[in-house]
Amino acid sequence: MRDGDRPGDGDRPGNGGGPGNGGGPFEAATGDGPPLPPGAAARRAAEVRTAFEGLRQIRAVLGTEGPAAWERERPLQAVPLALEAAGLAPSAVDPSTDRRTATGYRATPGEAPGRVRVEWAGPPGGGAPADEADRLAACAEALTGLGWQALLYRGPRGRRFLEVEPPRPT
Repeated sequence: MRDGDRPGDGDRPGNGGGPGNGGGPFEAATGDGPPLPPGAAARRAAEVRTAFEGLRQIRAVLGTEGPAAWERERPLQAVPLALEAAGLAPSAVDPSTDRRTATGYRATPGEAPGRVRVEWAGPPGGGAPADEADRLAACAEALTGLGWQALLYRGPRGRRFLEVEPPRPT
């Protein structure tokens, strides 16, 4: 796999925001895509393992312990892949209603280029705000273990979020 290749290319159905039901390349689940189709969890888990192993191979070939060039250039794909590979579930949105249907991480572009904002999101009344401190701590732990910097902030209405970026060169 070349550094410019996407981990898992050709392995995963996707729609740009999360699990899909097509036959395209792997798409990282950002938490804004549709829920997994019934019976697709085992297949998705295998696809995530394959894509994440590809990412680990990129790092091994390049001899880097932190985010490789592919990750730095595509953080909105690399960060959610790392979270899902760590066993953290993405949130999901019903495409017919645009309503959130599942509680989990949500990754969106951060405040600056190369950064990713990670929130703990869920449907109204689903308890996401009560769980966000613990769940975002788990997200930060998974990401820092892979060499990312994850800083916790409070946003509007006191909701917490992570701002994630690769470490700065020293």
